[in-house]
Amino acid sequence: MQKALRIFGIVTVVVALIATIIISRTAKTPNADLVWDEAMTMGNLDAKNYYIIYGDLACPYCIYFENPIVENLDSFKEYIEEKDILVEIRLTDFLYEYGTHKSEASRTGAIAAYCAKDEGRFWDYYDLAVNAVYYNFFTGTSGVDDLDKAGEAFWLYLGEVLELSDDFEKCFHEQRPLETIIERAAKASKLVSGMPYFKFNSYTFSGFNPNGTYEDVMMYMDAGLNSK
Repeated sequence: MQKALRIFGIVTVVVALIATIIISRTAKTPNADLVWDEAMTMGNLDAKNYYIIYGDLACPYCIYFENPIVENLDSFKEYIEEKDILVEIRLTDFLYEYGTHKSEASRTGAIAAYCAKDEGRFWDYYDLAVNAVYYNFFTGTSGVDDLDKAGEAFWLYLGEVLELSDDFEKCFHEQRPLETIIERAAKASKLVSGMPYFKFNSYTFSGFNPNGTYEDVMMYMDAGLNSK
């Protein structure tokens, strides 16, 4: 009887250990431990679906994807709330650091957005910048070269439109966020194959149709939901 009890006890301990290992391997890492910058997220931080967009404000295909979202923002927010999605923008100067063109706007745009973030206005600035870049430089015959030629004045003007404080311009000229931006670009370079790059749950893809619509964006969003 005692031998049987000992065997039962050993089996119980082994089963418990196996169960603990399985649970630890399958447990989901909290989103809060994965995001690079909570100020650059939209949605519930504890959402069951986690979508990452690696972007650059001088990247046409990033803008082609994001502008339909900006122009349908209320609908988009309702969608991610309904589907329980956390969306994170990982914005860097990737194209300045690693692109063949080495666009100056890639760096200055990122600096401006990060300086707006320091004032608690990241999404206000980012959404305005996406829309302004799209209509001024990525439709018709304009392009990245024209965005580069617009220089620092373009990004500072967007700050004026939003009535950001004088510290925004000071932050921009001092390039305060530059070290962080460069570090994140280096980190992104180990995770992506180019710009833009998307990771919606386990569904990954790169690029977007220049003529893509909001419905096309939603198609990719739905694909991410189905990838779990």
